[in-house]
Amino acid sequence: MQAAGQHSVVTITRTPEKIAIDDVEARFGDYDQPSSLIEAYKGLDRLLLIPSSEVKPGRRSEQFIAAIDAAVEAGVPHIVLISSTGARNTEKTNIAYDYFVSEQHLMRKASKWSILRMNYYSEYFIMDAQMSLAYGVLSGLTESKVAFVSRDDIATAAAGLLLGDDHEGAIYNGTGPESLTGAQRAELIAKVSGKPLSFITIPVETLQDQLQQGELPAEIINLVVNTQQNFSNGDYDIVTGDIEKLSGRPARSLESILSTTTFQ
Repeated sequence: MQAAGQHSVVTITRTPEKIAIDDVEARFGDYDQPSSLIEAYKGLDRLLLIPSSEVKPGRRSEQFIAAIDAAVEAGVPHIVLISSTGARNTEKTNIAYDYFVSEQHLMRKASKWSILRMNYYSEYFIMDAQMSLAYGVLSGLTESKVAFVSRDDIATAAAGLLLGDDHEGAIYNGTGPESLTGAQRAELIAKVSGKPLSFITIPVETLQDQLQQGELPAEIINLVVNTQQNFSNGDYDIVTGDIEKLSGRPARSLESILSTTTFQ
């Protein structure tokens, strides 16, 4: 929404009562309740759709499709979708398929649209790093390369996209400033934590066995295995200047983010 040359911010959430930010209007909306979204989206000039934390295959695309349809019905003129690098027409069990389906639906339905594809979040990798240090080994299916990006950088780039012009029909890739191999990632963790860490490659069957021994839910096992396979496919081996282009500031390196982490 916009008035007198100023931008108004509306946040759509399942818990609007928890939003206490000056000059921010909170409205109830739930991806799993499409009728609530139609009302929540009314009057918006631009809408940013962010993926939920759903891990069941197919759920994110179902939610995005419902949200896109609701936004179109509510008359939102420009829809911005947060997607993922590597989005493609692949197996339905792969998260990349959910993003592909969502992007295709957005392009067909929205009168104006933009897409910001996120690389793999640095914050997720920090959790991997913490666990790997306990065993002294960081593992992967191959010596893959990933251009990790911080959540904050994606958020700032998304804000720049929403506030800027000339983004209609554009697809941006939000990445970190460099793509690092498994060995380079292990070296960085060792440098920052002061603890030894090596990198090894393992067969996919070994990874699946390890996750099953941890008694993780099937959806989580599928997500972790797919992510490692996507690493190996080169889905996240892409470096762009899109973060700086949209936000006006360079993307943070993985080393700078790890340097602010306390390792046990």
